[in-house]
Amino acid sequence: MTFHIITLFPNAFDSYLGESILKRAIEDKKIKVLFYNPRDFAENKWRRIDRSPYGGGPGMVVQALPVIKAVERALANAKRKNKNAKSKVIWLTPSGKQFTNEGGATYAKHKDIVIICGRYEGIDARVKKAFKVEEVSVGPFVVTGGELPAMLMIDVISRQIEGVLGDFNSREESRVASPDVYTRPEVFTYKGKKLRVPKILLTGHHAKIDEWKLKRKK
Repeated sequence: MTFHIITLFPNAFDSYLGESILKRAIEDKKIKVLFYNPRDFAENKWRRIDRSPYGGGPGMVVQALPVIKAVERALANAKRKNKNAKSKVIWLTPSGKQFTNEGGATYAKHKDIVIICGRYEGIDARVKKAFKVEEVSVGPFVVTGGELPAMLMIDVISRQIEGVLGDFNSREESRVASPDVYTRPEVFTYKGKKLRVPKILLTGHHAKIDEWKLKRKK
């Protein structure tokens, strides 16, 4: 799978994609992340892409044309890889439909996903008329830009791709899992209080352990 990220700040992704599971997934060619900076498509020598909003108001708005050209480049790269592939274009916005784990599994069926990251007061809405986009929100809150939500989506979607996690069955949603987990030592003392592992987990009785885990999820 290839993630095509439209962003003014591609370096914001470096630390998360450069560590742990996602880094290994990229190295193993399970996923690929490409970046397209709208500034590279600006038609002025200063690479400026923001202007004041029509109708007044604070802040600046990202112009439509540089973003449209960035998306066009992403879609062209996807077509070059597979001319019959249908790419999903995602517009990150607090007013979009709620992103879920189930949604991540659905997106994982696509070979190419284009994610448009907003900044400042937002992106000129005419971009949505140029492409068929799916408006998505990662939660009932507003963040400074779309980079964090995009990273969250990359993580959720990637773990649905076989081989990314090593053992595909290690996904919590594919097995009986508890929100509480424990490891050695069996008992330790903190501030005079003995903290123990629940006895059921020490029994080796898998049916009862699964029953305990299910109760913990409720």
